[in-house]
Amino acid sequence: MKQKTSMKMRVLHRYLGYFLAGIMAVYALSGILLIFRTTDFLKSEVVKEKEIEKGLTQEEINPELRLGSFQRNDHGVLYFEHGNYDPTSGMVKAKKMELPYLLDKMTHLHKSSTKDPLFYLNIFFGVALLFFVISAFFMYMPGTDILKKGLYFTLAGVVLTLLLLFI
Repeated sequence: MKQKTSMKMRVLHRYLGYFLAGIMAVYALSGILLIFRTTDFLKSEVVKEKEIEKGLTQEEINPELRLGSFQRNDHGVLYFEHGNYDPTSGMVKAKKMELPYLLDKMTHLHKSSTKDPLFYLNIFFGVALLFFVISAFFMYMPGTDILKKGLYFTLAGVVLTLLLLFI
């Protein structure tokens, strides 16, 4: 019975691993990109123009468009950290640093919520990774040196992660 369970876990582990290899590659690359989200790494400046309601004050416009902190009022035009607004015409010019389309979509994997269709992929991926964790312990018979060493490495991984979380 134990050998049948072990063999089934090995087969499931192997084929699920092949299936998840592509998903893991995309998650890994997008996770690395997210580390640089506060920098302009791989980003380019995009200028957008939009016509909105005329005659708004600086307090009324900034929450809606998130242009950053108010800088100055020059001849009626309101200048912000990331753009400007002309109250007479209602025109807004906003500058934003954005990742290329594909990279932006990839980083959205980590930011999805329950309202997003990617939610299902994230749940599946999380459950599949938990299966990997559990099935790894069925690869070797209990009491073997390989399994004991594997448990030590697992414990070391948990301890390192917890240390880095609390530093």
